[in-house]
Amino acid sequence: MGAGGRMTVKEQAEQGEEFHRSGEPVRRSPTEKPPFTLGQIKKAIPPHCFQRSALRSFSYVVHDLLISSVLLFFALAVIPSLPSPLHYVAWPLYWIFQGCVLTGVWVIAHECGHHAFSDSSLLGDLVGLVLHSALLVPYFSWKYSHRRHHSNTGSLDRDEVFVPKTKPALAWYSPYLSNNPLGRVVTLLIQLTLGWPLYLALNVSGRPYPRFACHFDPYGPIYSDRERIQIFISDAGVLTAGYAIYSLASSLGFWYIVRIYGVPLLIVNGWLVLITYLQHTHPALPHYDSSEWDWLRGALATVDRDYGILNRVFHHITDTHVAHHLFSTMPHYHAEEATKAIKPILGEYYQFDGTPVLKAMWREAAECVYVEEGSTKNGVFWYNNKF
Repeated sequence: MGAGGRMTVKEQAEQGEEFHRSGEPVRRSPTEKPPFTLGQIKKAIPPHCFQRSALRSFSYVVHDLLISSVLLFFALAVIPSLPSPLHYVAWPLYWIFQGCVLTGVWVIAHECGHHAFSDSSLLGDLVGLVLHSALLVPYFSWKYSHRRHHSNTGSLDRDEVFVPKTKPALAWYSPYLSNNPLGRVVTLLIQLTLGWPLYLALNVSGRPYPRFACHFDPYGPIYSDRERIQIFISDAGVLTAGYAIYSLASSLGFWYIVRIYGVPLLIVNGWLVLITYLQHTHPALPHYDSSEWDWLRGALATVDRDYGILNRVFHHITDTHVAHHLFSTMPHYHAEEATKAIKPILGEYYQFDGTPVLKAMWREAAECVYVEEGSTKNGVFWYNNKF
């Protein structure tokens, strides 16, 4: 995490170094206004990294859909011909691989929403609408709420998703869930399986609104008047995909569609929640109230992670997320080069954690339970787990 060598206990306290439960040191991100500007960061990045190519972007769409089609053929034609005991191995393998590949498709649609797919906003929106609708995501609805997340990252008052609670705002049962392994397992299972649909439908884990908020409601508080027609279009896209799935289930059988489509989609949703959670949840990351927040420090309050070979499958949304938050219109195929270019400029403001994903998920669930204001600076909040 960050930079730095050995320090005395006094120096650690002064510079905000904390420790995981395992005793591993955690160097907190600096919270002072950075000694660099966004313009200076941008100058460090080669200009070609900001160039979008529709042809190259489409090559990734074709690549992912081709692999997905091969996997689908495997499920339709190969698995039924296997000897019975091998089914118990073949189906989980199909679910895992298809879920990971479709997560990559999801990321490309997400990139369309950032105007990173091509120079044409219309083309990007058409591609994003088709891809996200096929995964039962309301494209424009999430595009707009996600844009506000990028505009307010790290703000306790205005961020859109994974907004941490303060200790007084926790439910009465929170200590029982977070302080024992069984409680954490239950919490993580619910979060990974139901977290995404609950966020879309009920705004669970999202920013509080004065009235009911839902990504499928064109007249909800999330959206402005000029955005409402596109929310209707998003709903129509999801309904069209849902009707197609219903028709297939009627002719082929419910459980057949669950095996072919439902389980991989569940894995996509789980990856989406986990990736987002780990990008914005870490003991080293600060959150700010309205008295202290500004856009640049908020954008830097995220962490790059290492998912191994899945970094490539997920189009590097995992290990180049800091650069993505700084320049969200940059296409993913330039993000690695851009990340290398900005590290020297960001210094200790750049955060990376190479902890294996499952270990990191378990650790953050145990240690990042709520946020409380730091003792050295008003308006800056850090994760804690002490009750």
